[in-house]
Amino acid sequence: EVQLVESGGTLVQAGGSLRLSCAASGFTFDDYAVAWFRQAPGKGREGVSCRSGSDGWTTYADSVKGRFTISIDNAKNMVYLQMNNLKPEDTAVYYCAADPRPLLVSLKVPDFRSWGRGTQVTVSS
Repeated sequence: EVQLVESGGTLVQAGGSLRLSCAASGFTFDDYAVAWFRQAPGKGREGVSCRSGSDGWTTYADSVKGRFTISIDNAKNMVYLQMNNLKPEDTAVYYCAADPRPLLVSLKVPDFRSWGRGTQVTVSS
């Protein structure tokens, strides 16, 4: 059974940095694509970043390019999202997601089969 558990969300000031973690179990990163999504109050869930399983290709939403970085730690079965130069508009619940298509590189919600419960990130101005 695939399980994803996010952590690391907190209140941070604009311009600050934060690293989100996602503890993954039930699969290997070579066989799954992993991604981060977020959902702001009153808005739909949107893709932030994705990493394919087979070759490690990554993609980012335009709004976070150059500021956020997705990475994995195979030994610890962890997925990370390093967020720098945070802005108030980054405030949202952040979700970790996974899908058993290793070539997948997508920021679309329907493309991902498994989801965590989310962690809250609040950026104050």
